Amino acid sequence: METRLLDQVQDKIRTLHYSRRTGKTYSHWIRKFILFHNKRHPRKMGAHEIEQFLTYLATHRNVSPSTQNQAFSAILFLYKQVLKINLDQIKNVRRAKRTTNLPVVLSKEETAAILDHLHGNHLLMGKLMYGTGLRLLECLRLRIKDIDFQRRQLTVRQGKGGKDRCTVLPVGLIDSLKAHLTRVQNQHRIDLDRGAGFVELPTALERKFPNAARSWGWQWVFPATRTYHHQETGQTRRHHYHETALQRAVHTAVKDAGIVKRVTCHTFRHCFATHLLEDGYDIRTVQELLGHANVSTTMIYTHVLNLGPGAVRSPLDSLK
Repeated sequence: METRLLDQVQDKIRTLHYSRRTGKTYSHWIRKFILFHNKRHPRKMGAHEIEQFLTYLATHRNVSPSTQNQAFSAILFLYKQVLKINLDQIKNVRRAKRTTNLPVVLSKEETAAILDHLHGNHLLMGKLMYGTGLRLLECLRLRIKDIDFQRRQLTVRQGKGGKDRCTVLPVGLIDSLKAHLTRVQNQHRIDLDRGAGFVELPTALERKFPNAARSWGWQWVFPATRTYHHQETGQTRRHHYHETALQRAVHTAVKDAGIVKRVTCHTFRHCFATHLLEDGYDIRTVQELLGHANVSTTMIYTHVLNLGPGAVRSPLDSLK
């Protein structure tokens, strides 16, 4: 019964065009919820069982409020979208109060030090994330057609929340990016010669444009080093570069640079926003480049500017 239910969850995820990661996360928490209650069917459970599970996550698993709310969202999706059960039964279950954490931001000198310890494609990806404000997967999922060298801009397709946006392409990256694409195009020609060269396309584009999957414009900017066999179509495809490889490279670079802050690939995005504000760009411009729906989300970066506590002179420093 559990397997059939999870199949229904995945079908609904695809119907509503949720991302694969969301589907994977929701399935994980729904499975945990069912197993926690000894495989009872969710139809036989309600608000009391949901509250028990969320309490268990907070008290025994010591998860963060955001993780607890993520599990709650998965369960709400199950009841509302899959089981079609009236939400009035569980409307009294309260979400955990989220904490407000300031983002980790590096100085320009620290950012340069980390980039100095990246090499090859990892360096290009790191510079691209810092210079454009791209998220990790937005960087890796860039396609050739999304780069406009003439207008010096990148187009992010189906970013967070399923939204498209444009961001700046750093002038200092144009030459190295063109050289990189020349190497990628040579690799693509070799793939085509051996009957491969296919790439995954979004939604139903593969049926509408059968030749698009092998066209140059739809190829990944950062392709994987290996190809794989797609069972449904029989195609030999090349996926984009895997995120864990870049994450490991950044982790090593941070360590080698002697930075003690907790730095991830997403930190480059925080630095992009903060450094733009420090350089005098208005917050609305930064909001558009980051793709934030609400300017209040972008406002968090004003709390880590040098105009805050870092610019205040302590009274201890004025003592003689």
